[in-house]
Amino acid sequence: MLFFKKSGRIESFEVVTLHTSGMRNITDDEIVYKDGAAEVSSYGLRYTDGKTERVLQRRAVCDAARVLAILNDCRLLSWDGFYGPHPKGVLDGTMFRLDAVVNGGVKIHAEGSQNFPKNYRVLTDGIYEILSESNEN
Repeated sequence: MLFFKKSGRIESFEVVTLHTSGMRNITDDEIVYKDGAAEVSSYGLRYTDGKTERVLQRRAVCDAARVLAILNDCRLLSWDGFYGPHPKGVLDGTMFRLDAVVNGGVKIHAEGSQNFPKNYRVLTDGIYEILSESNEN
């Protein structure tokens, strides 16, 4: 685990899980700190016989500093407690739930339905970019 200083920045992370669901798919993108690196995984969720099964779709390993930069660029600490209710008049959309443990035990939780925290795309684009560079499937 990386050490941290008390500040408004994320200096370390244990796990970041972003659950998204829409009309046609449900995914969990997960970032886990392992042995000085970040393991970034994307799982599809399937429901079979009343049970949820996570199926690995893609995995990449990168330097933990790259993930820390993304987490700070999207200002993930400021997301804690975010609740974005579904906008009136919008019939469809994407729901998300984020749970993270950073800075030696600080928990972050955010959720919304077609209503996202500021800089949400910075996080999702960063995860997508890391996974796109991967040779692991």
